[in-house]
Amino acid sequence: MRLGILGGTFDPVHLGHLRLAEEVGEAFKLEKVYLIPAASPPHKGDRAVTSFHHRFEMARIATGGSSLLTAFDLEGRRKGLSYSVETLEEFHRLYPSDLELFFIVGMDAFLEIETWKDYRNLFHYAHFVVIQRPGAPAGKMDEYLPSLGISFRKEDEGRFVGPSGREVIYFEPTLMDISSTEIREKVSAGNSIRYLVTESVRCYILKNGLYRTHGVT
Repeated sequence: MRLGILGGTFDPVHLGHLRLAEEVGEAFKLEKVYLIPAASPPHKGDRAVTSFHHRFEMARIATGGSSLLTAFDLEGRRKGLSYSVETLEEFHRLYPSDLELFFIVGMDAFLEIETWKDYRNLFHYAHFVVIQRPGAPAGKMDEYLPSLGISFRKEDEGRFVGPSGREVIYFEPTLMDISSTEIREKVSAGNSIRYLVTESVRCYILKNGLYRTHGVT
């Protein structure tokens, strides 16, 4: 079983998230790509985040018409901060022993992976698909991976294998320079977000009065 995980705050989920998940799913022949909103993101600092209920519901309706993509409220079921290593462990408890997980992460976040909880154990549970993000530095993995204290072996350009057999793979999707911050700011300013999010998400935001003040509700 080959499954993908795209985690994030998804405040709100937008077309860039959906297109990325779709392309990774196709490229790696995944049976399903799960969009998993973080219930309590540990790296958001003091910024208030929209309630999990709204963020999950937007992810659910955004993926509703897809046979490949689906939203999963896994992190909303746990108390405390949402740590990726706990999510990966939970997947291995939920699915068969032959599970292959592909964890999708932006290059900017991957270059800070040493700040993640039990980061070395992450590479025991999943392959990492590292995405070039607009404005993020490219070509950094060759010099960064040795600093993690894990013996990665370079297979070919943009592909590295760890001692567990899990891989770190550089992947270049169609880049859509859309940000959730920009969307929140546009809603707060009374501007259109049409074609940045699905129509279902746009209607949900308007119906529930999200992001009207300082981008958060």
